[in-house]
Amino acid sequence: MLRFKSLGSGSSGNATLVEAQSGTHTSRLLIDCGIRLRDLEARLIEAGTCAEDLDAIFITHEHGDHIGCARSLIKRYATPIWMSQGTWLAVNDDAWAPHQHLLNIARDGCAIELGVLQALPFTVPHDAREPLQLRCSDGHRHLGIATDLGHASSHVVNALEGCHALLLEANHDPDLLQASAYPSFLKQRVAGPWGHLANHAAADLLARIKHGQLSYVLAAHLSERNNTAELARTSLSEALGCTPLDIDIADPVSGSKWAQV
Repeated sequence: MLRFKSLGSGSSGNATLVEAQSGTHTSRLLIDCGIRLRDLEARLIEAGTCAEDLDAIFITHEHGDHIGCARSLIKRYATPIWMSQGTWLAVNDDAWAPHQHLLNIARDGCAIELGVLQALPFTVPHDAREPLQLRCSDGHRHLGIATDLGHASSHVVNALEGCHALLLEANHDPDLLQASAYPSFLKQRVAGPWGHLANHAAADLLARIKHGQLSYVLAAHLSERNNTAELARTSLSEALGCTPLDIDIADPVSGSKWAQV
């Protein structure tokens, strides 16, 4: 069995818990930890587990809303951590030195085996040193996780094809973004090819990869200022051919419900 739960998604911080179970064995992967350690610990307990039960942490890139409390977390629990070489070079400093023995370098297309859970990293176009997103599997079902990308490259499309569930970025509505109080440089960054997916771009990606067994989509990383749940739901549901209420939204604080893939 493969299932996942957002523990919070947005510019204030991101974290996603993925579990795979076979028989009596459960493997747990935390993807990003961009929220305060105290809050993360509490949200893990609310999800029915705890930080001590994590098999590994995967950091998608070095931005603060994703790497957040990573160093504090591995310092407290000695949890193995995975990130790309580029991400490591972006964050490495003297404070990380005592924890380097916990570091594992992730690479595009090289599977990470965590008991009954497999995580396959793939590169995405984003303004970070070497950002990676993930395709997770228990050997039978497949979950695609794709946030923080400015456009859907052919590599991203290939990485997400055949997934049974998706956690997909629907960051902003272009009209709301342009009308916002953001400075021009930030508007250009968010809307650019190395920024974040707009609702229509997420819908275009979804339309390209949808198939008969894609049963669940969770919209994530919505901008609090430049998007609404209604706009994101409408765009994605039209692409998927379902009703807007069939699209769940990851909340910045409460995250999402558990979803079985």
